[in-house]
Amino acid sequence: FFSVAMAQEKKETLEKEEEVEEVELSEEDAKIKEEVEELVDKIQGDNQGVAKLALETLRTMLKTATGTVTSIPKPLKFLRPHYPTLKENFTARPNTMEGKKLFADLLSLLAMSYAKEDVRECLTFKLQGDADIAQWGHEYIRHLSGEIGTEYHKRKETAGSVDDLMALVTKIVPFDFTHNSEPQACDLLLEVERLPHVVAHCTSDNHRRVCDYLLSYADYVASPGNREIQKVAYDIYLQLQKYPEALRTSMMLNDRELIKATLDACKDPILQKQLAFQLGRQRIFLDPTGDDELDEIIGNAKLSEFFLYTARDLNSMDPKTPEQIYKTHLQDQRTTTLSANISSHTQNLASTFVNAFANAGFCTDKLMTAEVSQVTEWLHKNKDHRMMSAAASLGMIMLWDVDDGLAQVDKFLYSNEEYIKAGALMAVGILHSGVRNDCDPALALLSDYLENKTTDMRVAAIMGLGLSYAGSKRTEISELLVPMVADSEIALDICVFAALSLGLVFVGTCDENITEIITTQLMERCEKEGQVSNSLIRFFCVALGLLFLGQHENVEAAVVACSTLNPKIAKYCEMTVKTCAYAGSGDLVQIKELMKQLVEKIEKEEEASHQSVAVMGIGLIAMGEVLGSEMCKRTFEHILQYGDAVMRRAIPLALALVYVSNPQLIVLDTLGKLTHDPDSETSMNAILALGLVGAGTNNARTANMLRQLANYYAKEANHLFLVRVAQGMLFMGKGLLTMNPFHSDRKLMNHTAVAGLLIVLHSGLDMKSLILSKYHFLLYYLVTAISPRMMVTLDNNLEPVQVSVRVGQSVDTVAVPGRPKTITGFQTHNSPVLLQFSDRAELATDKWKALTPILEDVVILEKNKAAAEDEPV
Repeated sequence: FFSVAMAQEKKETLEKEEEVEEVELSEEDAKIKEEVEELVDKIQGDNQGVAKLALETLRTMLKTATGTVTSIPKPLKFLRPHYPTLKENFTARPNTMEGKKLFADLLSLLAMSYAKEDVRECLTFKLQGDADIAQWGHEYIRHLSGEIGTEYHKRKETAGSVDDLMALVTKIVPFDFTHNSEPQACDLLLEVERLPHVVAHCTSDNHRRVCDYLLSYADYVASPGNREIQKVAYDIYLQLQKYPEALRTSMMLNDRELIKATLDACKDPILQKQLAFQLGRQRIFLDPTGDDELDEIIGNAKLSEFFLYTARDLNSMDPKTPEQIYKTHLQDQRTTTLSANISSHTQNLASTFVNAFANAGFCTDKLMTAEVSQVTEWLHKNKDHRMMSAAASLGMIMLWDVDDGLAQVDKFLYSNEEYIKAGALMAVGILHSGVRNDCDPALALLSDYLENKTTDMRVAAIMGLGLSYAGSKRTEISELLVPMVADSEIALDICVFAALSLGLVFVGTCDENITEIITTQLMERCEKEGQVSNSLIRFFCVALGLLFLGQHENVEAAVVACSTLNPKIAKYCEMTVKTCAYAGSGDLVQIKELMKQLVEKIEKEEEASHQSVAVMGIGLIAMGEVLGSEMCKRTFEHILQYGDAVMRRAIPLALALVYVSNPQLIVLDTLGKLTHDPDSETSMNAILALGLVGAGTNNARTANMLRQLANYYAKEANHLFLVRVAQGMLFMGKGLLTMNPFHSDRKLMNHTAVAGLLIVLHSGLDMKSLILSKYHFLLYYLVTAISPRMMVTLDNNLEPVQVSVRVGQSVDTVAVPGRPKTITGFQTHNSPVLLQFSDRAELATDKWKALTPILEDVVILEKNKAAAEDEPV
């Protein structure tokens, strides 16, 4: 009764307002109303000539009438009560009526404002009207486009003809392009499934707005629809010979044939070198091109040179010691005394990793590149298996410098200590990571040790091969490692690391042969007593996942095969493979499926291991997409409140995956709380996650948190070890490196980087049995994710040149009209410069012109002839 009374009262109020409005009409408005009513009467009269003249007069009146942002034009407003009668009169008129098309156009305009929803009368009348679609302006075209999209889907459901709709579309799209409404044209073509037609309308002036919109739109479309949209953007770039953008799009598609075709299509030798730098950053090593200089650039042969040039320019060449990272003078002296009671071997191992991360890529330090006697003394301070990681740390320090690195490592290959020799083999693989050398020294050196009698030596050689050739898809590696995976009698360690190396080398290839061999081996190993409960078994699942990384629906057959495995490992394997396949896709359907897995209540922890993978999978799928990352944080907060211990332990690892090298305040607060969690495994994972989130950023807040944790966990050996490792990651490369797998304005995901992160994060699910046991060297898999966060500018001769560059927070300008600023809060520096996760750079001078629109990594510049001509003589 109350609601009815309220409705009645509202109706009376509206009627009173209309009466007031009628009474308060100005003399000018009353005259317009009178003219409109007179014209309506003439239109409905029997004289067709008079009716046509009245229609033309009314059309002119509507075109010339003006309104404001908050009100509609007066003639259109006064036509509202006559709309139903005009519709009836139009229907009653014969098709031969003079001016009936004009009548239909007029009704189409009125229908935009006054027709009922879901009737689509605007489109109905337009289809009977004149061919001119531009007479009523932009808002009318936008409304008409919306009705065309709805009508198209209705007709497709009933298998009706859409030819008349397509005729309208072919007129609307050119109108939108000539009036700077390219996103609206793209939306219409997407609705009517004719997106490839957009290519014909793109020019050098509008292509960037179109392609930026399409690539952003593709992020919200499920596979394979997103790939079709990206392919259209690629076709536009290629047609207009925008080769850097075309190459970037082909790398998004992960299509090696398109990548090769783009490189071949470019005939400018300087521009080819810019494309080669882009390929090197993405770690895509194509077959030799025949041009030695081009092959060197693709193989990152000059990466160390440019990195060290950046370090020298920023005065960062002085080696850092672990003590400088720890800053023990800021710690409480009592806790320093307590930590001294912890095994010196464990502390030395932690210092080894800290030294390796802090001086990564600098080719000099104070522990491993000092005099031989000092190096030998330091190696022997790391007892037993710890020597492997100590010797392997030399590979991190000499990262990307193949020639000098091999000379430094060579002396350890002749050591009498098996662990030191094994570490040296690992170092060979580490320093080759992300670099291709025509001589293949890594393959020649490491293959000799694959049949060694010592398990540790074989594992080190296998791991070295995986790191050296990650993402290369080299058949020589599969010929060496596949027999080891297929041998069910071989030691589990060897078999597992061979599978991981194959996963790294053939990441994202869906290789059927390797998939079948790993699956078969996993089945056989699970049948053997005690092996299914071994923590190393999980890496078979990770290896399978890496093979299908980013392959979306191509994973279905592998998921079915995983479901037939031993029940103790089947779900873990299934979750791992499926989440890897949709990595970075933002696929909401897959995230919902993972959420369903978390709802199930499982009493036994060993049977709920797949739930921890599901939690990490949510982060893995959502990573790289801003909105998805924000939603992840909310989801993880709910899991922390209501989830079981198994799920809670995976939350820090999932956050680390989403925000690697991107320390946001909210994430740091969450991880800070979890570092003091009563569950030791959760707190240890949170400490490791802090290191990953702050990796290479020198973030002061994170550094302070880690120093406080070093005090808090002074008596806990395991926790303190992880705190030290996290400190090393935080100051990785003295702040010049990053582990974030996304680059090129955060549009490209480096598959090998994600692969390395996943291996370490899966190790974190059983920290005590793996990283905190004798498999601490698993941390070196992070080397595949390490890359410089520099922006170096070169001239045509590939010599460094310093230019003014603006660096600031990136601004999303997709579909924004005009020429908006792309960065905000910028500072101007001379190149080379460092870029944070959300930073963007642009040239601050007109004297130079970049060959690529995205200024990251290595950028080739050429003299701007137009600017040079404008300079006064």
